[in-house]
Amino acid sequence: MPISRATPLRVAVLASGRGSNLQSIIDAIEAGQMQAQIVAVISNKKDAVALERAQKHGLKDLFVDPKPFTGRPDSREAYDRSLLEVLQQHNVELVLLAGYMKIVTAVLVNAYANRMMNIHPSLLPSFPGLDVQKKAVDWGCKLAGCTVHFVTEGVDEGPIIIQAAVPILDGDTPDTLAARILVQEHKIYPRAVQLFAEGRLRVEGRRVFIDAAKPDGEAIISAS
Repeated sequence: MPISRATPLRVAVLASGRGSNLQSIIDAIEAGQMQAQIVAVISNKKDAVALERAQKHGLKDLFVDPKPFTGRPDSREAYDRSLLEVLQQHNVELVLLAGYMKIVTAVLVNAYANRMMNIHPSLLPSFPGLDVQKKAVDWGCKLAGCTVHFVTEGVDEGPIIIQAAVPILDGDTPDTLAARILVQEHKIYPRAVQLFAEGRLRVEGRRVFIDAAKPDGEAIISAS
């Protein structure tokens, strides 16, 4: 059943780059469209534009340096343990990956099982990984899009929450397609977070159900 929150959902965002999806979350919160607050923006890149975005909006920005863990046999796990400490210190309820260019380990996946989301610029399970727009064009796909999913240890393999589809036009390049997909990313990521905040996401195996969904469904959005 949907829940009425007494306090906003406490969210942390992990980002490595420019943070455009972070901005979409910030904008939705500031517009009163999400029952959430960003309690920390964390990056593995000291010069990430995402940290600048956080500062501009008065959000806590944190750089967690991966260099001290380099060379260790458990370097990835050790780094994630340091992230987990930060997340726990801030009482984070939901973790969002937004252009975060590190593969998270079981340390974070287990601690935030079904409480960590990622957005990927393809209609998963098609085209996980990198260079997905080029792959979609090269394969002659007629539709592309983006997916918000819960994070598991497998890259881009977690249960799918919500997707948006866009047509691939005859003259599309990877860049033009990516730009149209990005517009949809900025719509569905805030929507997925709000569904979580409302307590409406139910995971059963590989499937995510949206409780009290509209008859025509809420898990797919067209570009129209």
